[in-house]
Amino acid sequence: MACTIFAFISIGPRSWAAYFQTDTSGVSADTLQEAIEVLDVPEVLSVPEPVLRARLNKLEQTIPLNYNKTVHGFIDYFTFRKPSYTKKVLERIPMFFPLYERVLAQHEIPEELKYLSIVESSLDPRAVSRVGAGGLWQFMPYTGEEYHLYQDEYVDERMDPVKSTDAACRYLKRLYTVFGDWHLALAAYNSGPGTVKRAMRRSGGDSFWTIYNYLPKETRAYVPQFIALTYMMNFANDHGIYAEQPEYPIPCDTIHVNGYLSIERFCQYSGVPLNEIQKMNPSIMTGVLSDQTRNFVLRVPRAHFDYFAANRRSILDSAGRLPTVATNMLLASTERVDYGSDPGKKRDYFPFTDANEEQARESEPVVAANPIASEQDVEEVVRRKPKKAVHVVKRGDGLISIAQKYRVEVYDLKKWNHLRSNTIQRGQKLVILREPAIPETSTRMAHSAKGPDKKTESAKSRKSYKPKYHRVQEGDTLWNISQRYSDLTVEELKKINKIKGNSLKPGQRLIVG
Repeated sequence: MACTIFAFISIGPRSWAAYFQTDTSGVSADTLQEAIEVLDVPEVLSVPEPVLRARLNKLEQTIPLNYNKTVHGFIDYFTFRKPSYTKKVLERIPMFFPLYERVLAQHEIPEELKYLSIVESSLDPRAVSRVGAGGLWQFMPYTGEEYHLYQDEYVDERMDPVKSTDAACRYLKRLYTVFGDWHLALAAYNSGPGTVKRAMRRSGGDSFWTIYNYLPKETRAYVPQFIALTYMMNFANDHGIYAEQPEYPIPCDTIHVNGYLSIERFCQYSGVPLNEIQKMNPSIMTGVLSDQTRNFVLRVPRAHFDYFAANRRSILDSAGRLPTVATNMLLASTERVDYGSDPGKKRDYFPFTDANEEQARESEPVVAANPIASEQDVEEVVRRKPKKAVHVVKRGDGLISIAQKYRVEVYDLKKWNHLRSNTIQRGQKLVILREPAIPETSTRMAHSAKGPDKKTESAKSRKSYKPKYHRVQEGDTLWNISQRYSDLTVEELKKINKIKGNSLKPGQRLIVG
């Protein structure tokens, strides 16, 4: 993974910072970066060496927990120089470790890999590194896409604890298959498999410690920090460091959202505190879910769910209205998460379910009230539901040829069918939405009232082009933006946005469709 986590910053999502602020007190942006300096600054080791050796031996399971002076230096650092950092991470463990343990066991990889997320993000699901890696497991945007973590300006699944943990397990398992050594797999997770392979070629070594001097400085610190933090999470209490205010999961139920939803208004009408929605849904990047949202799983505190269920129609009708026009439909479904009465059963508010098996009981469709125009108003046609056709993909069909056949745009074809690439398969069913025909009487009325020129202008206004925008984030390039919106090339992206060079600024708004 081409990311470095040692100097990460935790930022609130753009335009939603007023509501979604992550508490990072005690975990400064420079904590892990400062820890790297242990490599270069000789320290007087304060914890007795025999004690550390014995405890690391006791902890070791599948992944070797080697003792050396570098590991000892990091343990001293987190014990004596940054006990506040250790304390804060200890407080976050109950929130995420039950989920990690479950998913790691499912993928049959070592349970101690749960400590890697501390090295990556300090257990902050909204952590974003200086190079654009995000989430608990610090996926770069392109690596996240490779592991099917959806990202746009509204939702970033790299921040979703369940989906990102599953993706991290799959990636770590793949790296172990490549290297056959967990230390090398961890190093490759940090700096990329190519970097580790080059270090192995140059050094002739086949273990982390034999290629150590040929790795980047950050990667040399990575495995020692993993060992040190594994030690600290198990023996902090022996050094007088305790989790004084542990964070626990909030039992939840889920709603499957299709269409526009204002999170602020949803909280206002359902009585759910905004800060709880933030904690339970860290992948929401703005104050709304867009009208293109499909099957987004919104976690809602169970304590408020009964009220929501009793008032579902009115809450979703109010929260599902676009600022100027109402949405066509918001379909909600619920999934009860029953923890049962078994005291030994794990409780976490990120119930992991395999994506292919996750199904919820569908409730009745909730239709938002659309504004009704006068019968005499010719513009009523615009508000009528478009006609829908279904095209079954045949051999030789492509999106361009299908779009030409139905006289629609490729962009619209992809949007209607939620396609993220131009790839389609034989037998696949594609929905085509078309404007309803204007009744003849209405046409004559419009012609007599406005004249031919105004009728033409009205027709043009109904088909007016509404551009789609992308807000540039840290780490974005023209190339990876063009890959995200696959019907654009870099040159087309530069042309429609009048960009002369190749540089982008965070916060810059680009037209992408």
